[in-house]
Amino acid sequence: MIESLLSLWDPYGIWTAWTLLYIALIVAGVLFFVAYLTYAERKVMSAMQRRQGPMLVGPFGLLQPIADGIKLFSKETIIPSQANGVVFLLAPMMLFALSLVAWAVIPFDKGWVLANINVGVLYLFAISSMTIYGIIMAGWASNSRYAFLGGLRAASQMVSYEVSMGLVIVCILLCTGSLNLQEIVLAPRPVWMQILLFPMFIVFLISILAETNRAPFDLPEGESEITGGFMVEYTAMAYALFFLGEYSAMILMSAITTTLFLGGWLPPFGIEFLEFIPGIIWFAFKTALILFFFIWARVTLPRFRYDQLMRLGWKVFLPLTLFWVVMLSSVLLLTDSLPS
Repeated sequence: MIESLLSLWDPYGIWTAWTLLYIALIVAGVLFFVAYLTYAERKVMSAMQRRQGPMLVGPFGLLQPIADGIKLFSKETIIPSQANGVVFLLAPMMLFALSLVAWAVIPFDKGWVLANINVGVLYLFAISSMTIYGIIMAGWASNSRYAFLGGLRAASQMVSYEVSMGLVIVCILLCTGSLNLQEIVLAPRPVWMQILLFPMFIVFLISILAETNRAPFDLPEGESEITGGFMVEYTAMAYALFFLGEYSAMILMSAITTTLFLGGWLPPFGIEFLEFIPGIIWFAFKTALILFFFIWARVTLPRFRYDQLMRLGWKVFLPLTLFWVVMLSSVLLLTDSLPS
């Protein structure tokens, strides 16, 4: 029945029942982990701050994300009278949709990828760049000075750190010789190469904090200057879509970091006797470690000033990553280690 309906809708056979099932599993999985990432964040933050965190709704507070979702669904969506209604509602939908579309090329295990394309890295970079449009649209369409300034801040911040992230990815491509994410995971990396890539791993970790507008780089939401930033006028499900997009982007950036630097689904340090553990478990464990870093940074670090944020991106990370690309390519050339 499903196959016959698909053949009418898609006569060339691009979509199959398995493809649609895989898409549904990815979307449902991302939404589930986004919901419980909020719970995990509140629990980890409360443990670091010596308080309880969610504990009343359900056993150990496990139903708190569901209660939060019901609350947001039941609220009224208010559109400011002077706002551009179409763009105002389109912005959060665009941001959330882009955070889901990017998962198409992420390999969860060997062969477990929706679209195993040869330019997966470029695809991810293009999708992450397009999220800027959703933020600018939200800031402009709200017809509020606070929202507009928050949108401009977020856009300039994301552009600044995407330059450094691009150069870090160039270092990975020099070592692996491929834009395919599965091939990047499987490419051999000697110990000396991993040591050379470690500073770029640190730069990438800091850059994804700025890319996702997370503390200590959450300047688009300055309570003392621009209140809630680009989404200050949003309520109910429109606000929830921004919220879902932000946490989905956190999980996505953690998965990208795992794929590029931590060996994806492979056991750590190439330990053979750990290969009996399914690859998706290793992938989830490594992604969870990066997500813990997100939460840890939020709890422990104070917010940067805007000039400090820009100085770090343009005067520190950009020269450092440019130098590292030249240095790494020279070392690979001199040691005859450039991938063929």
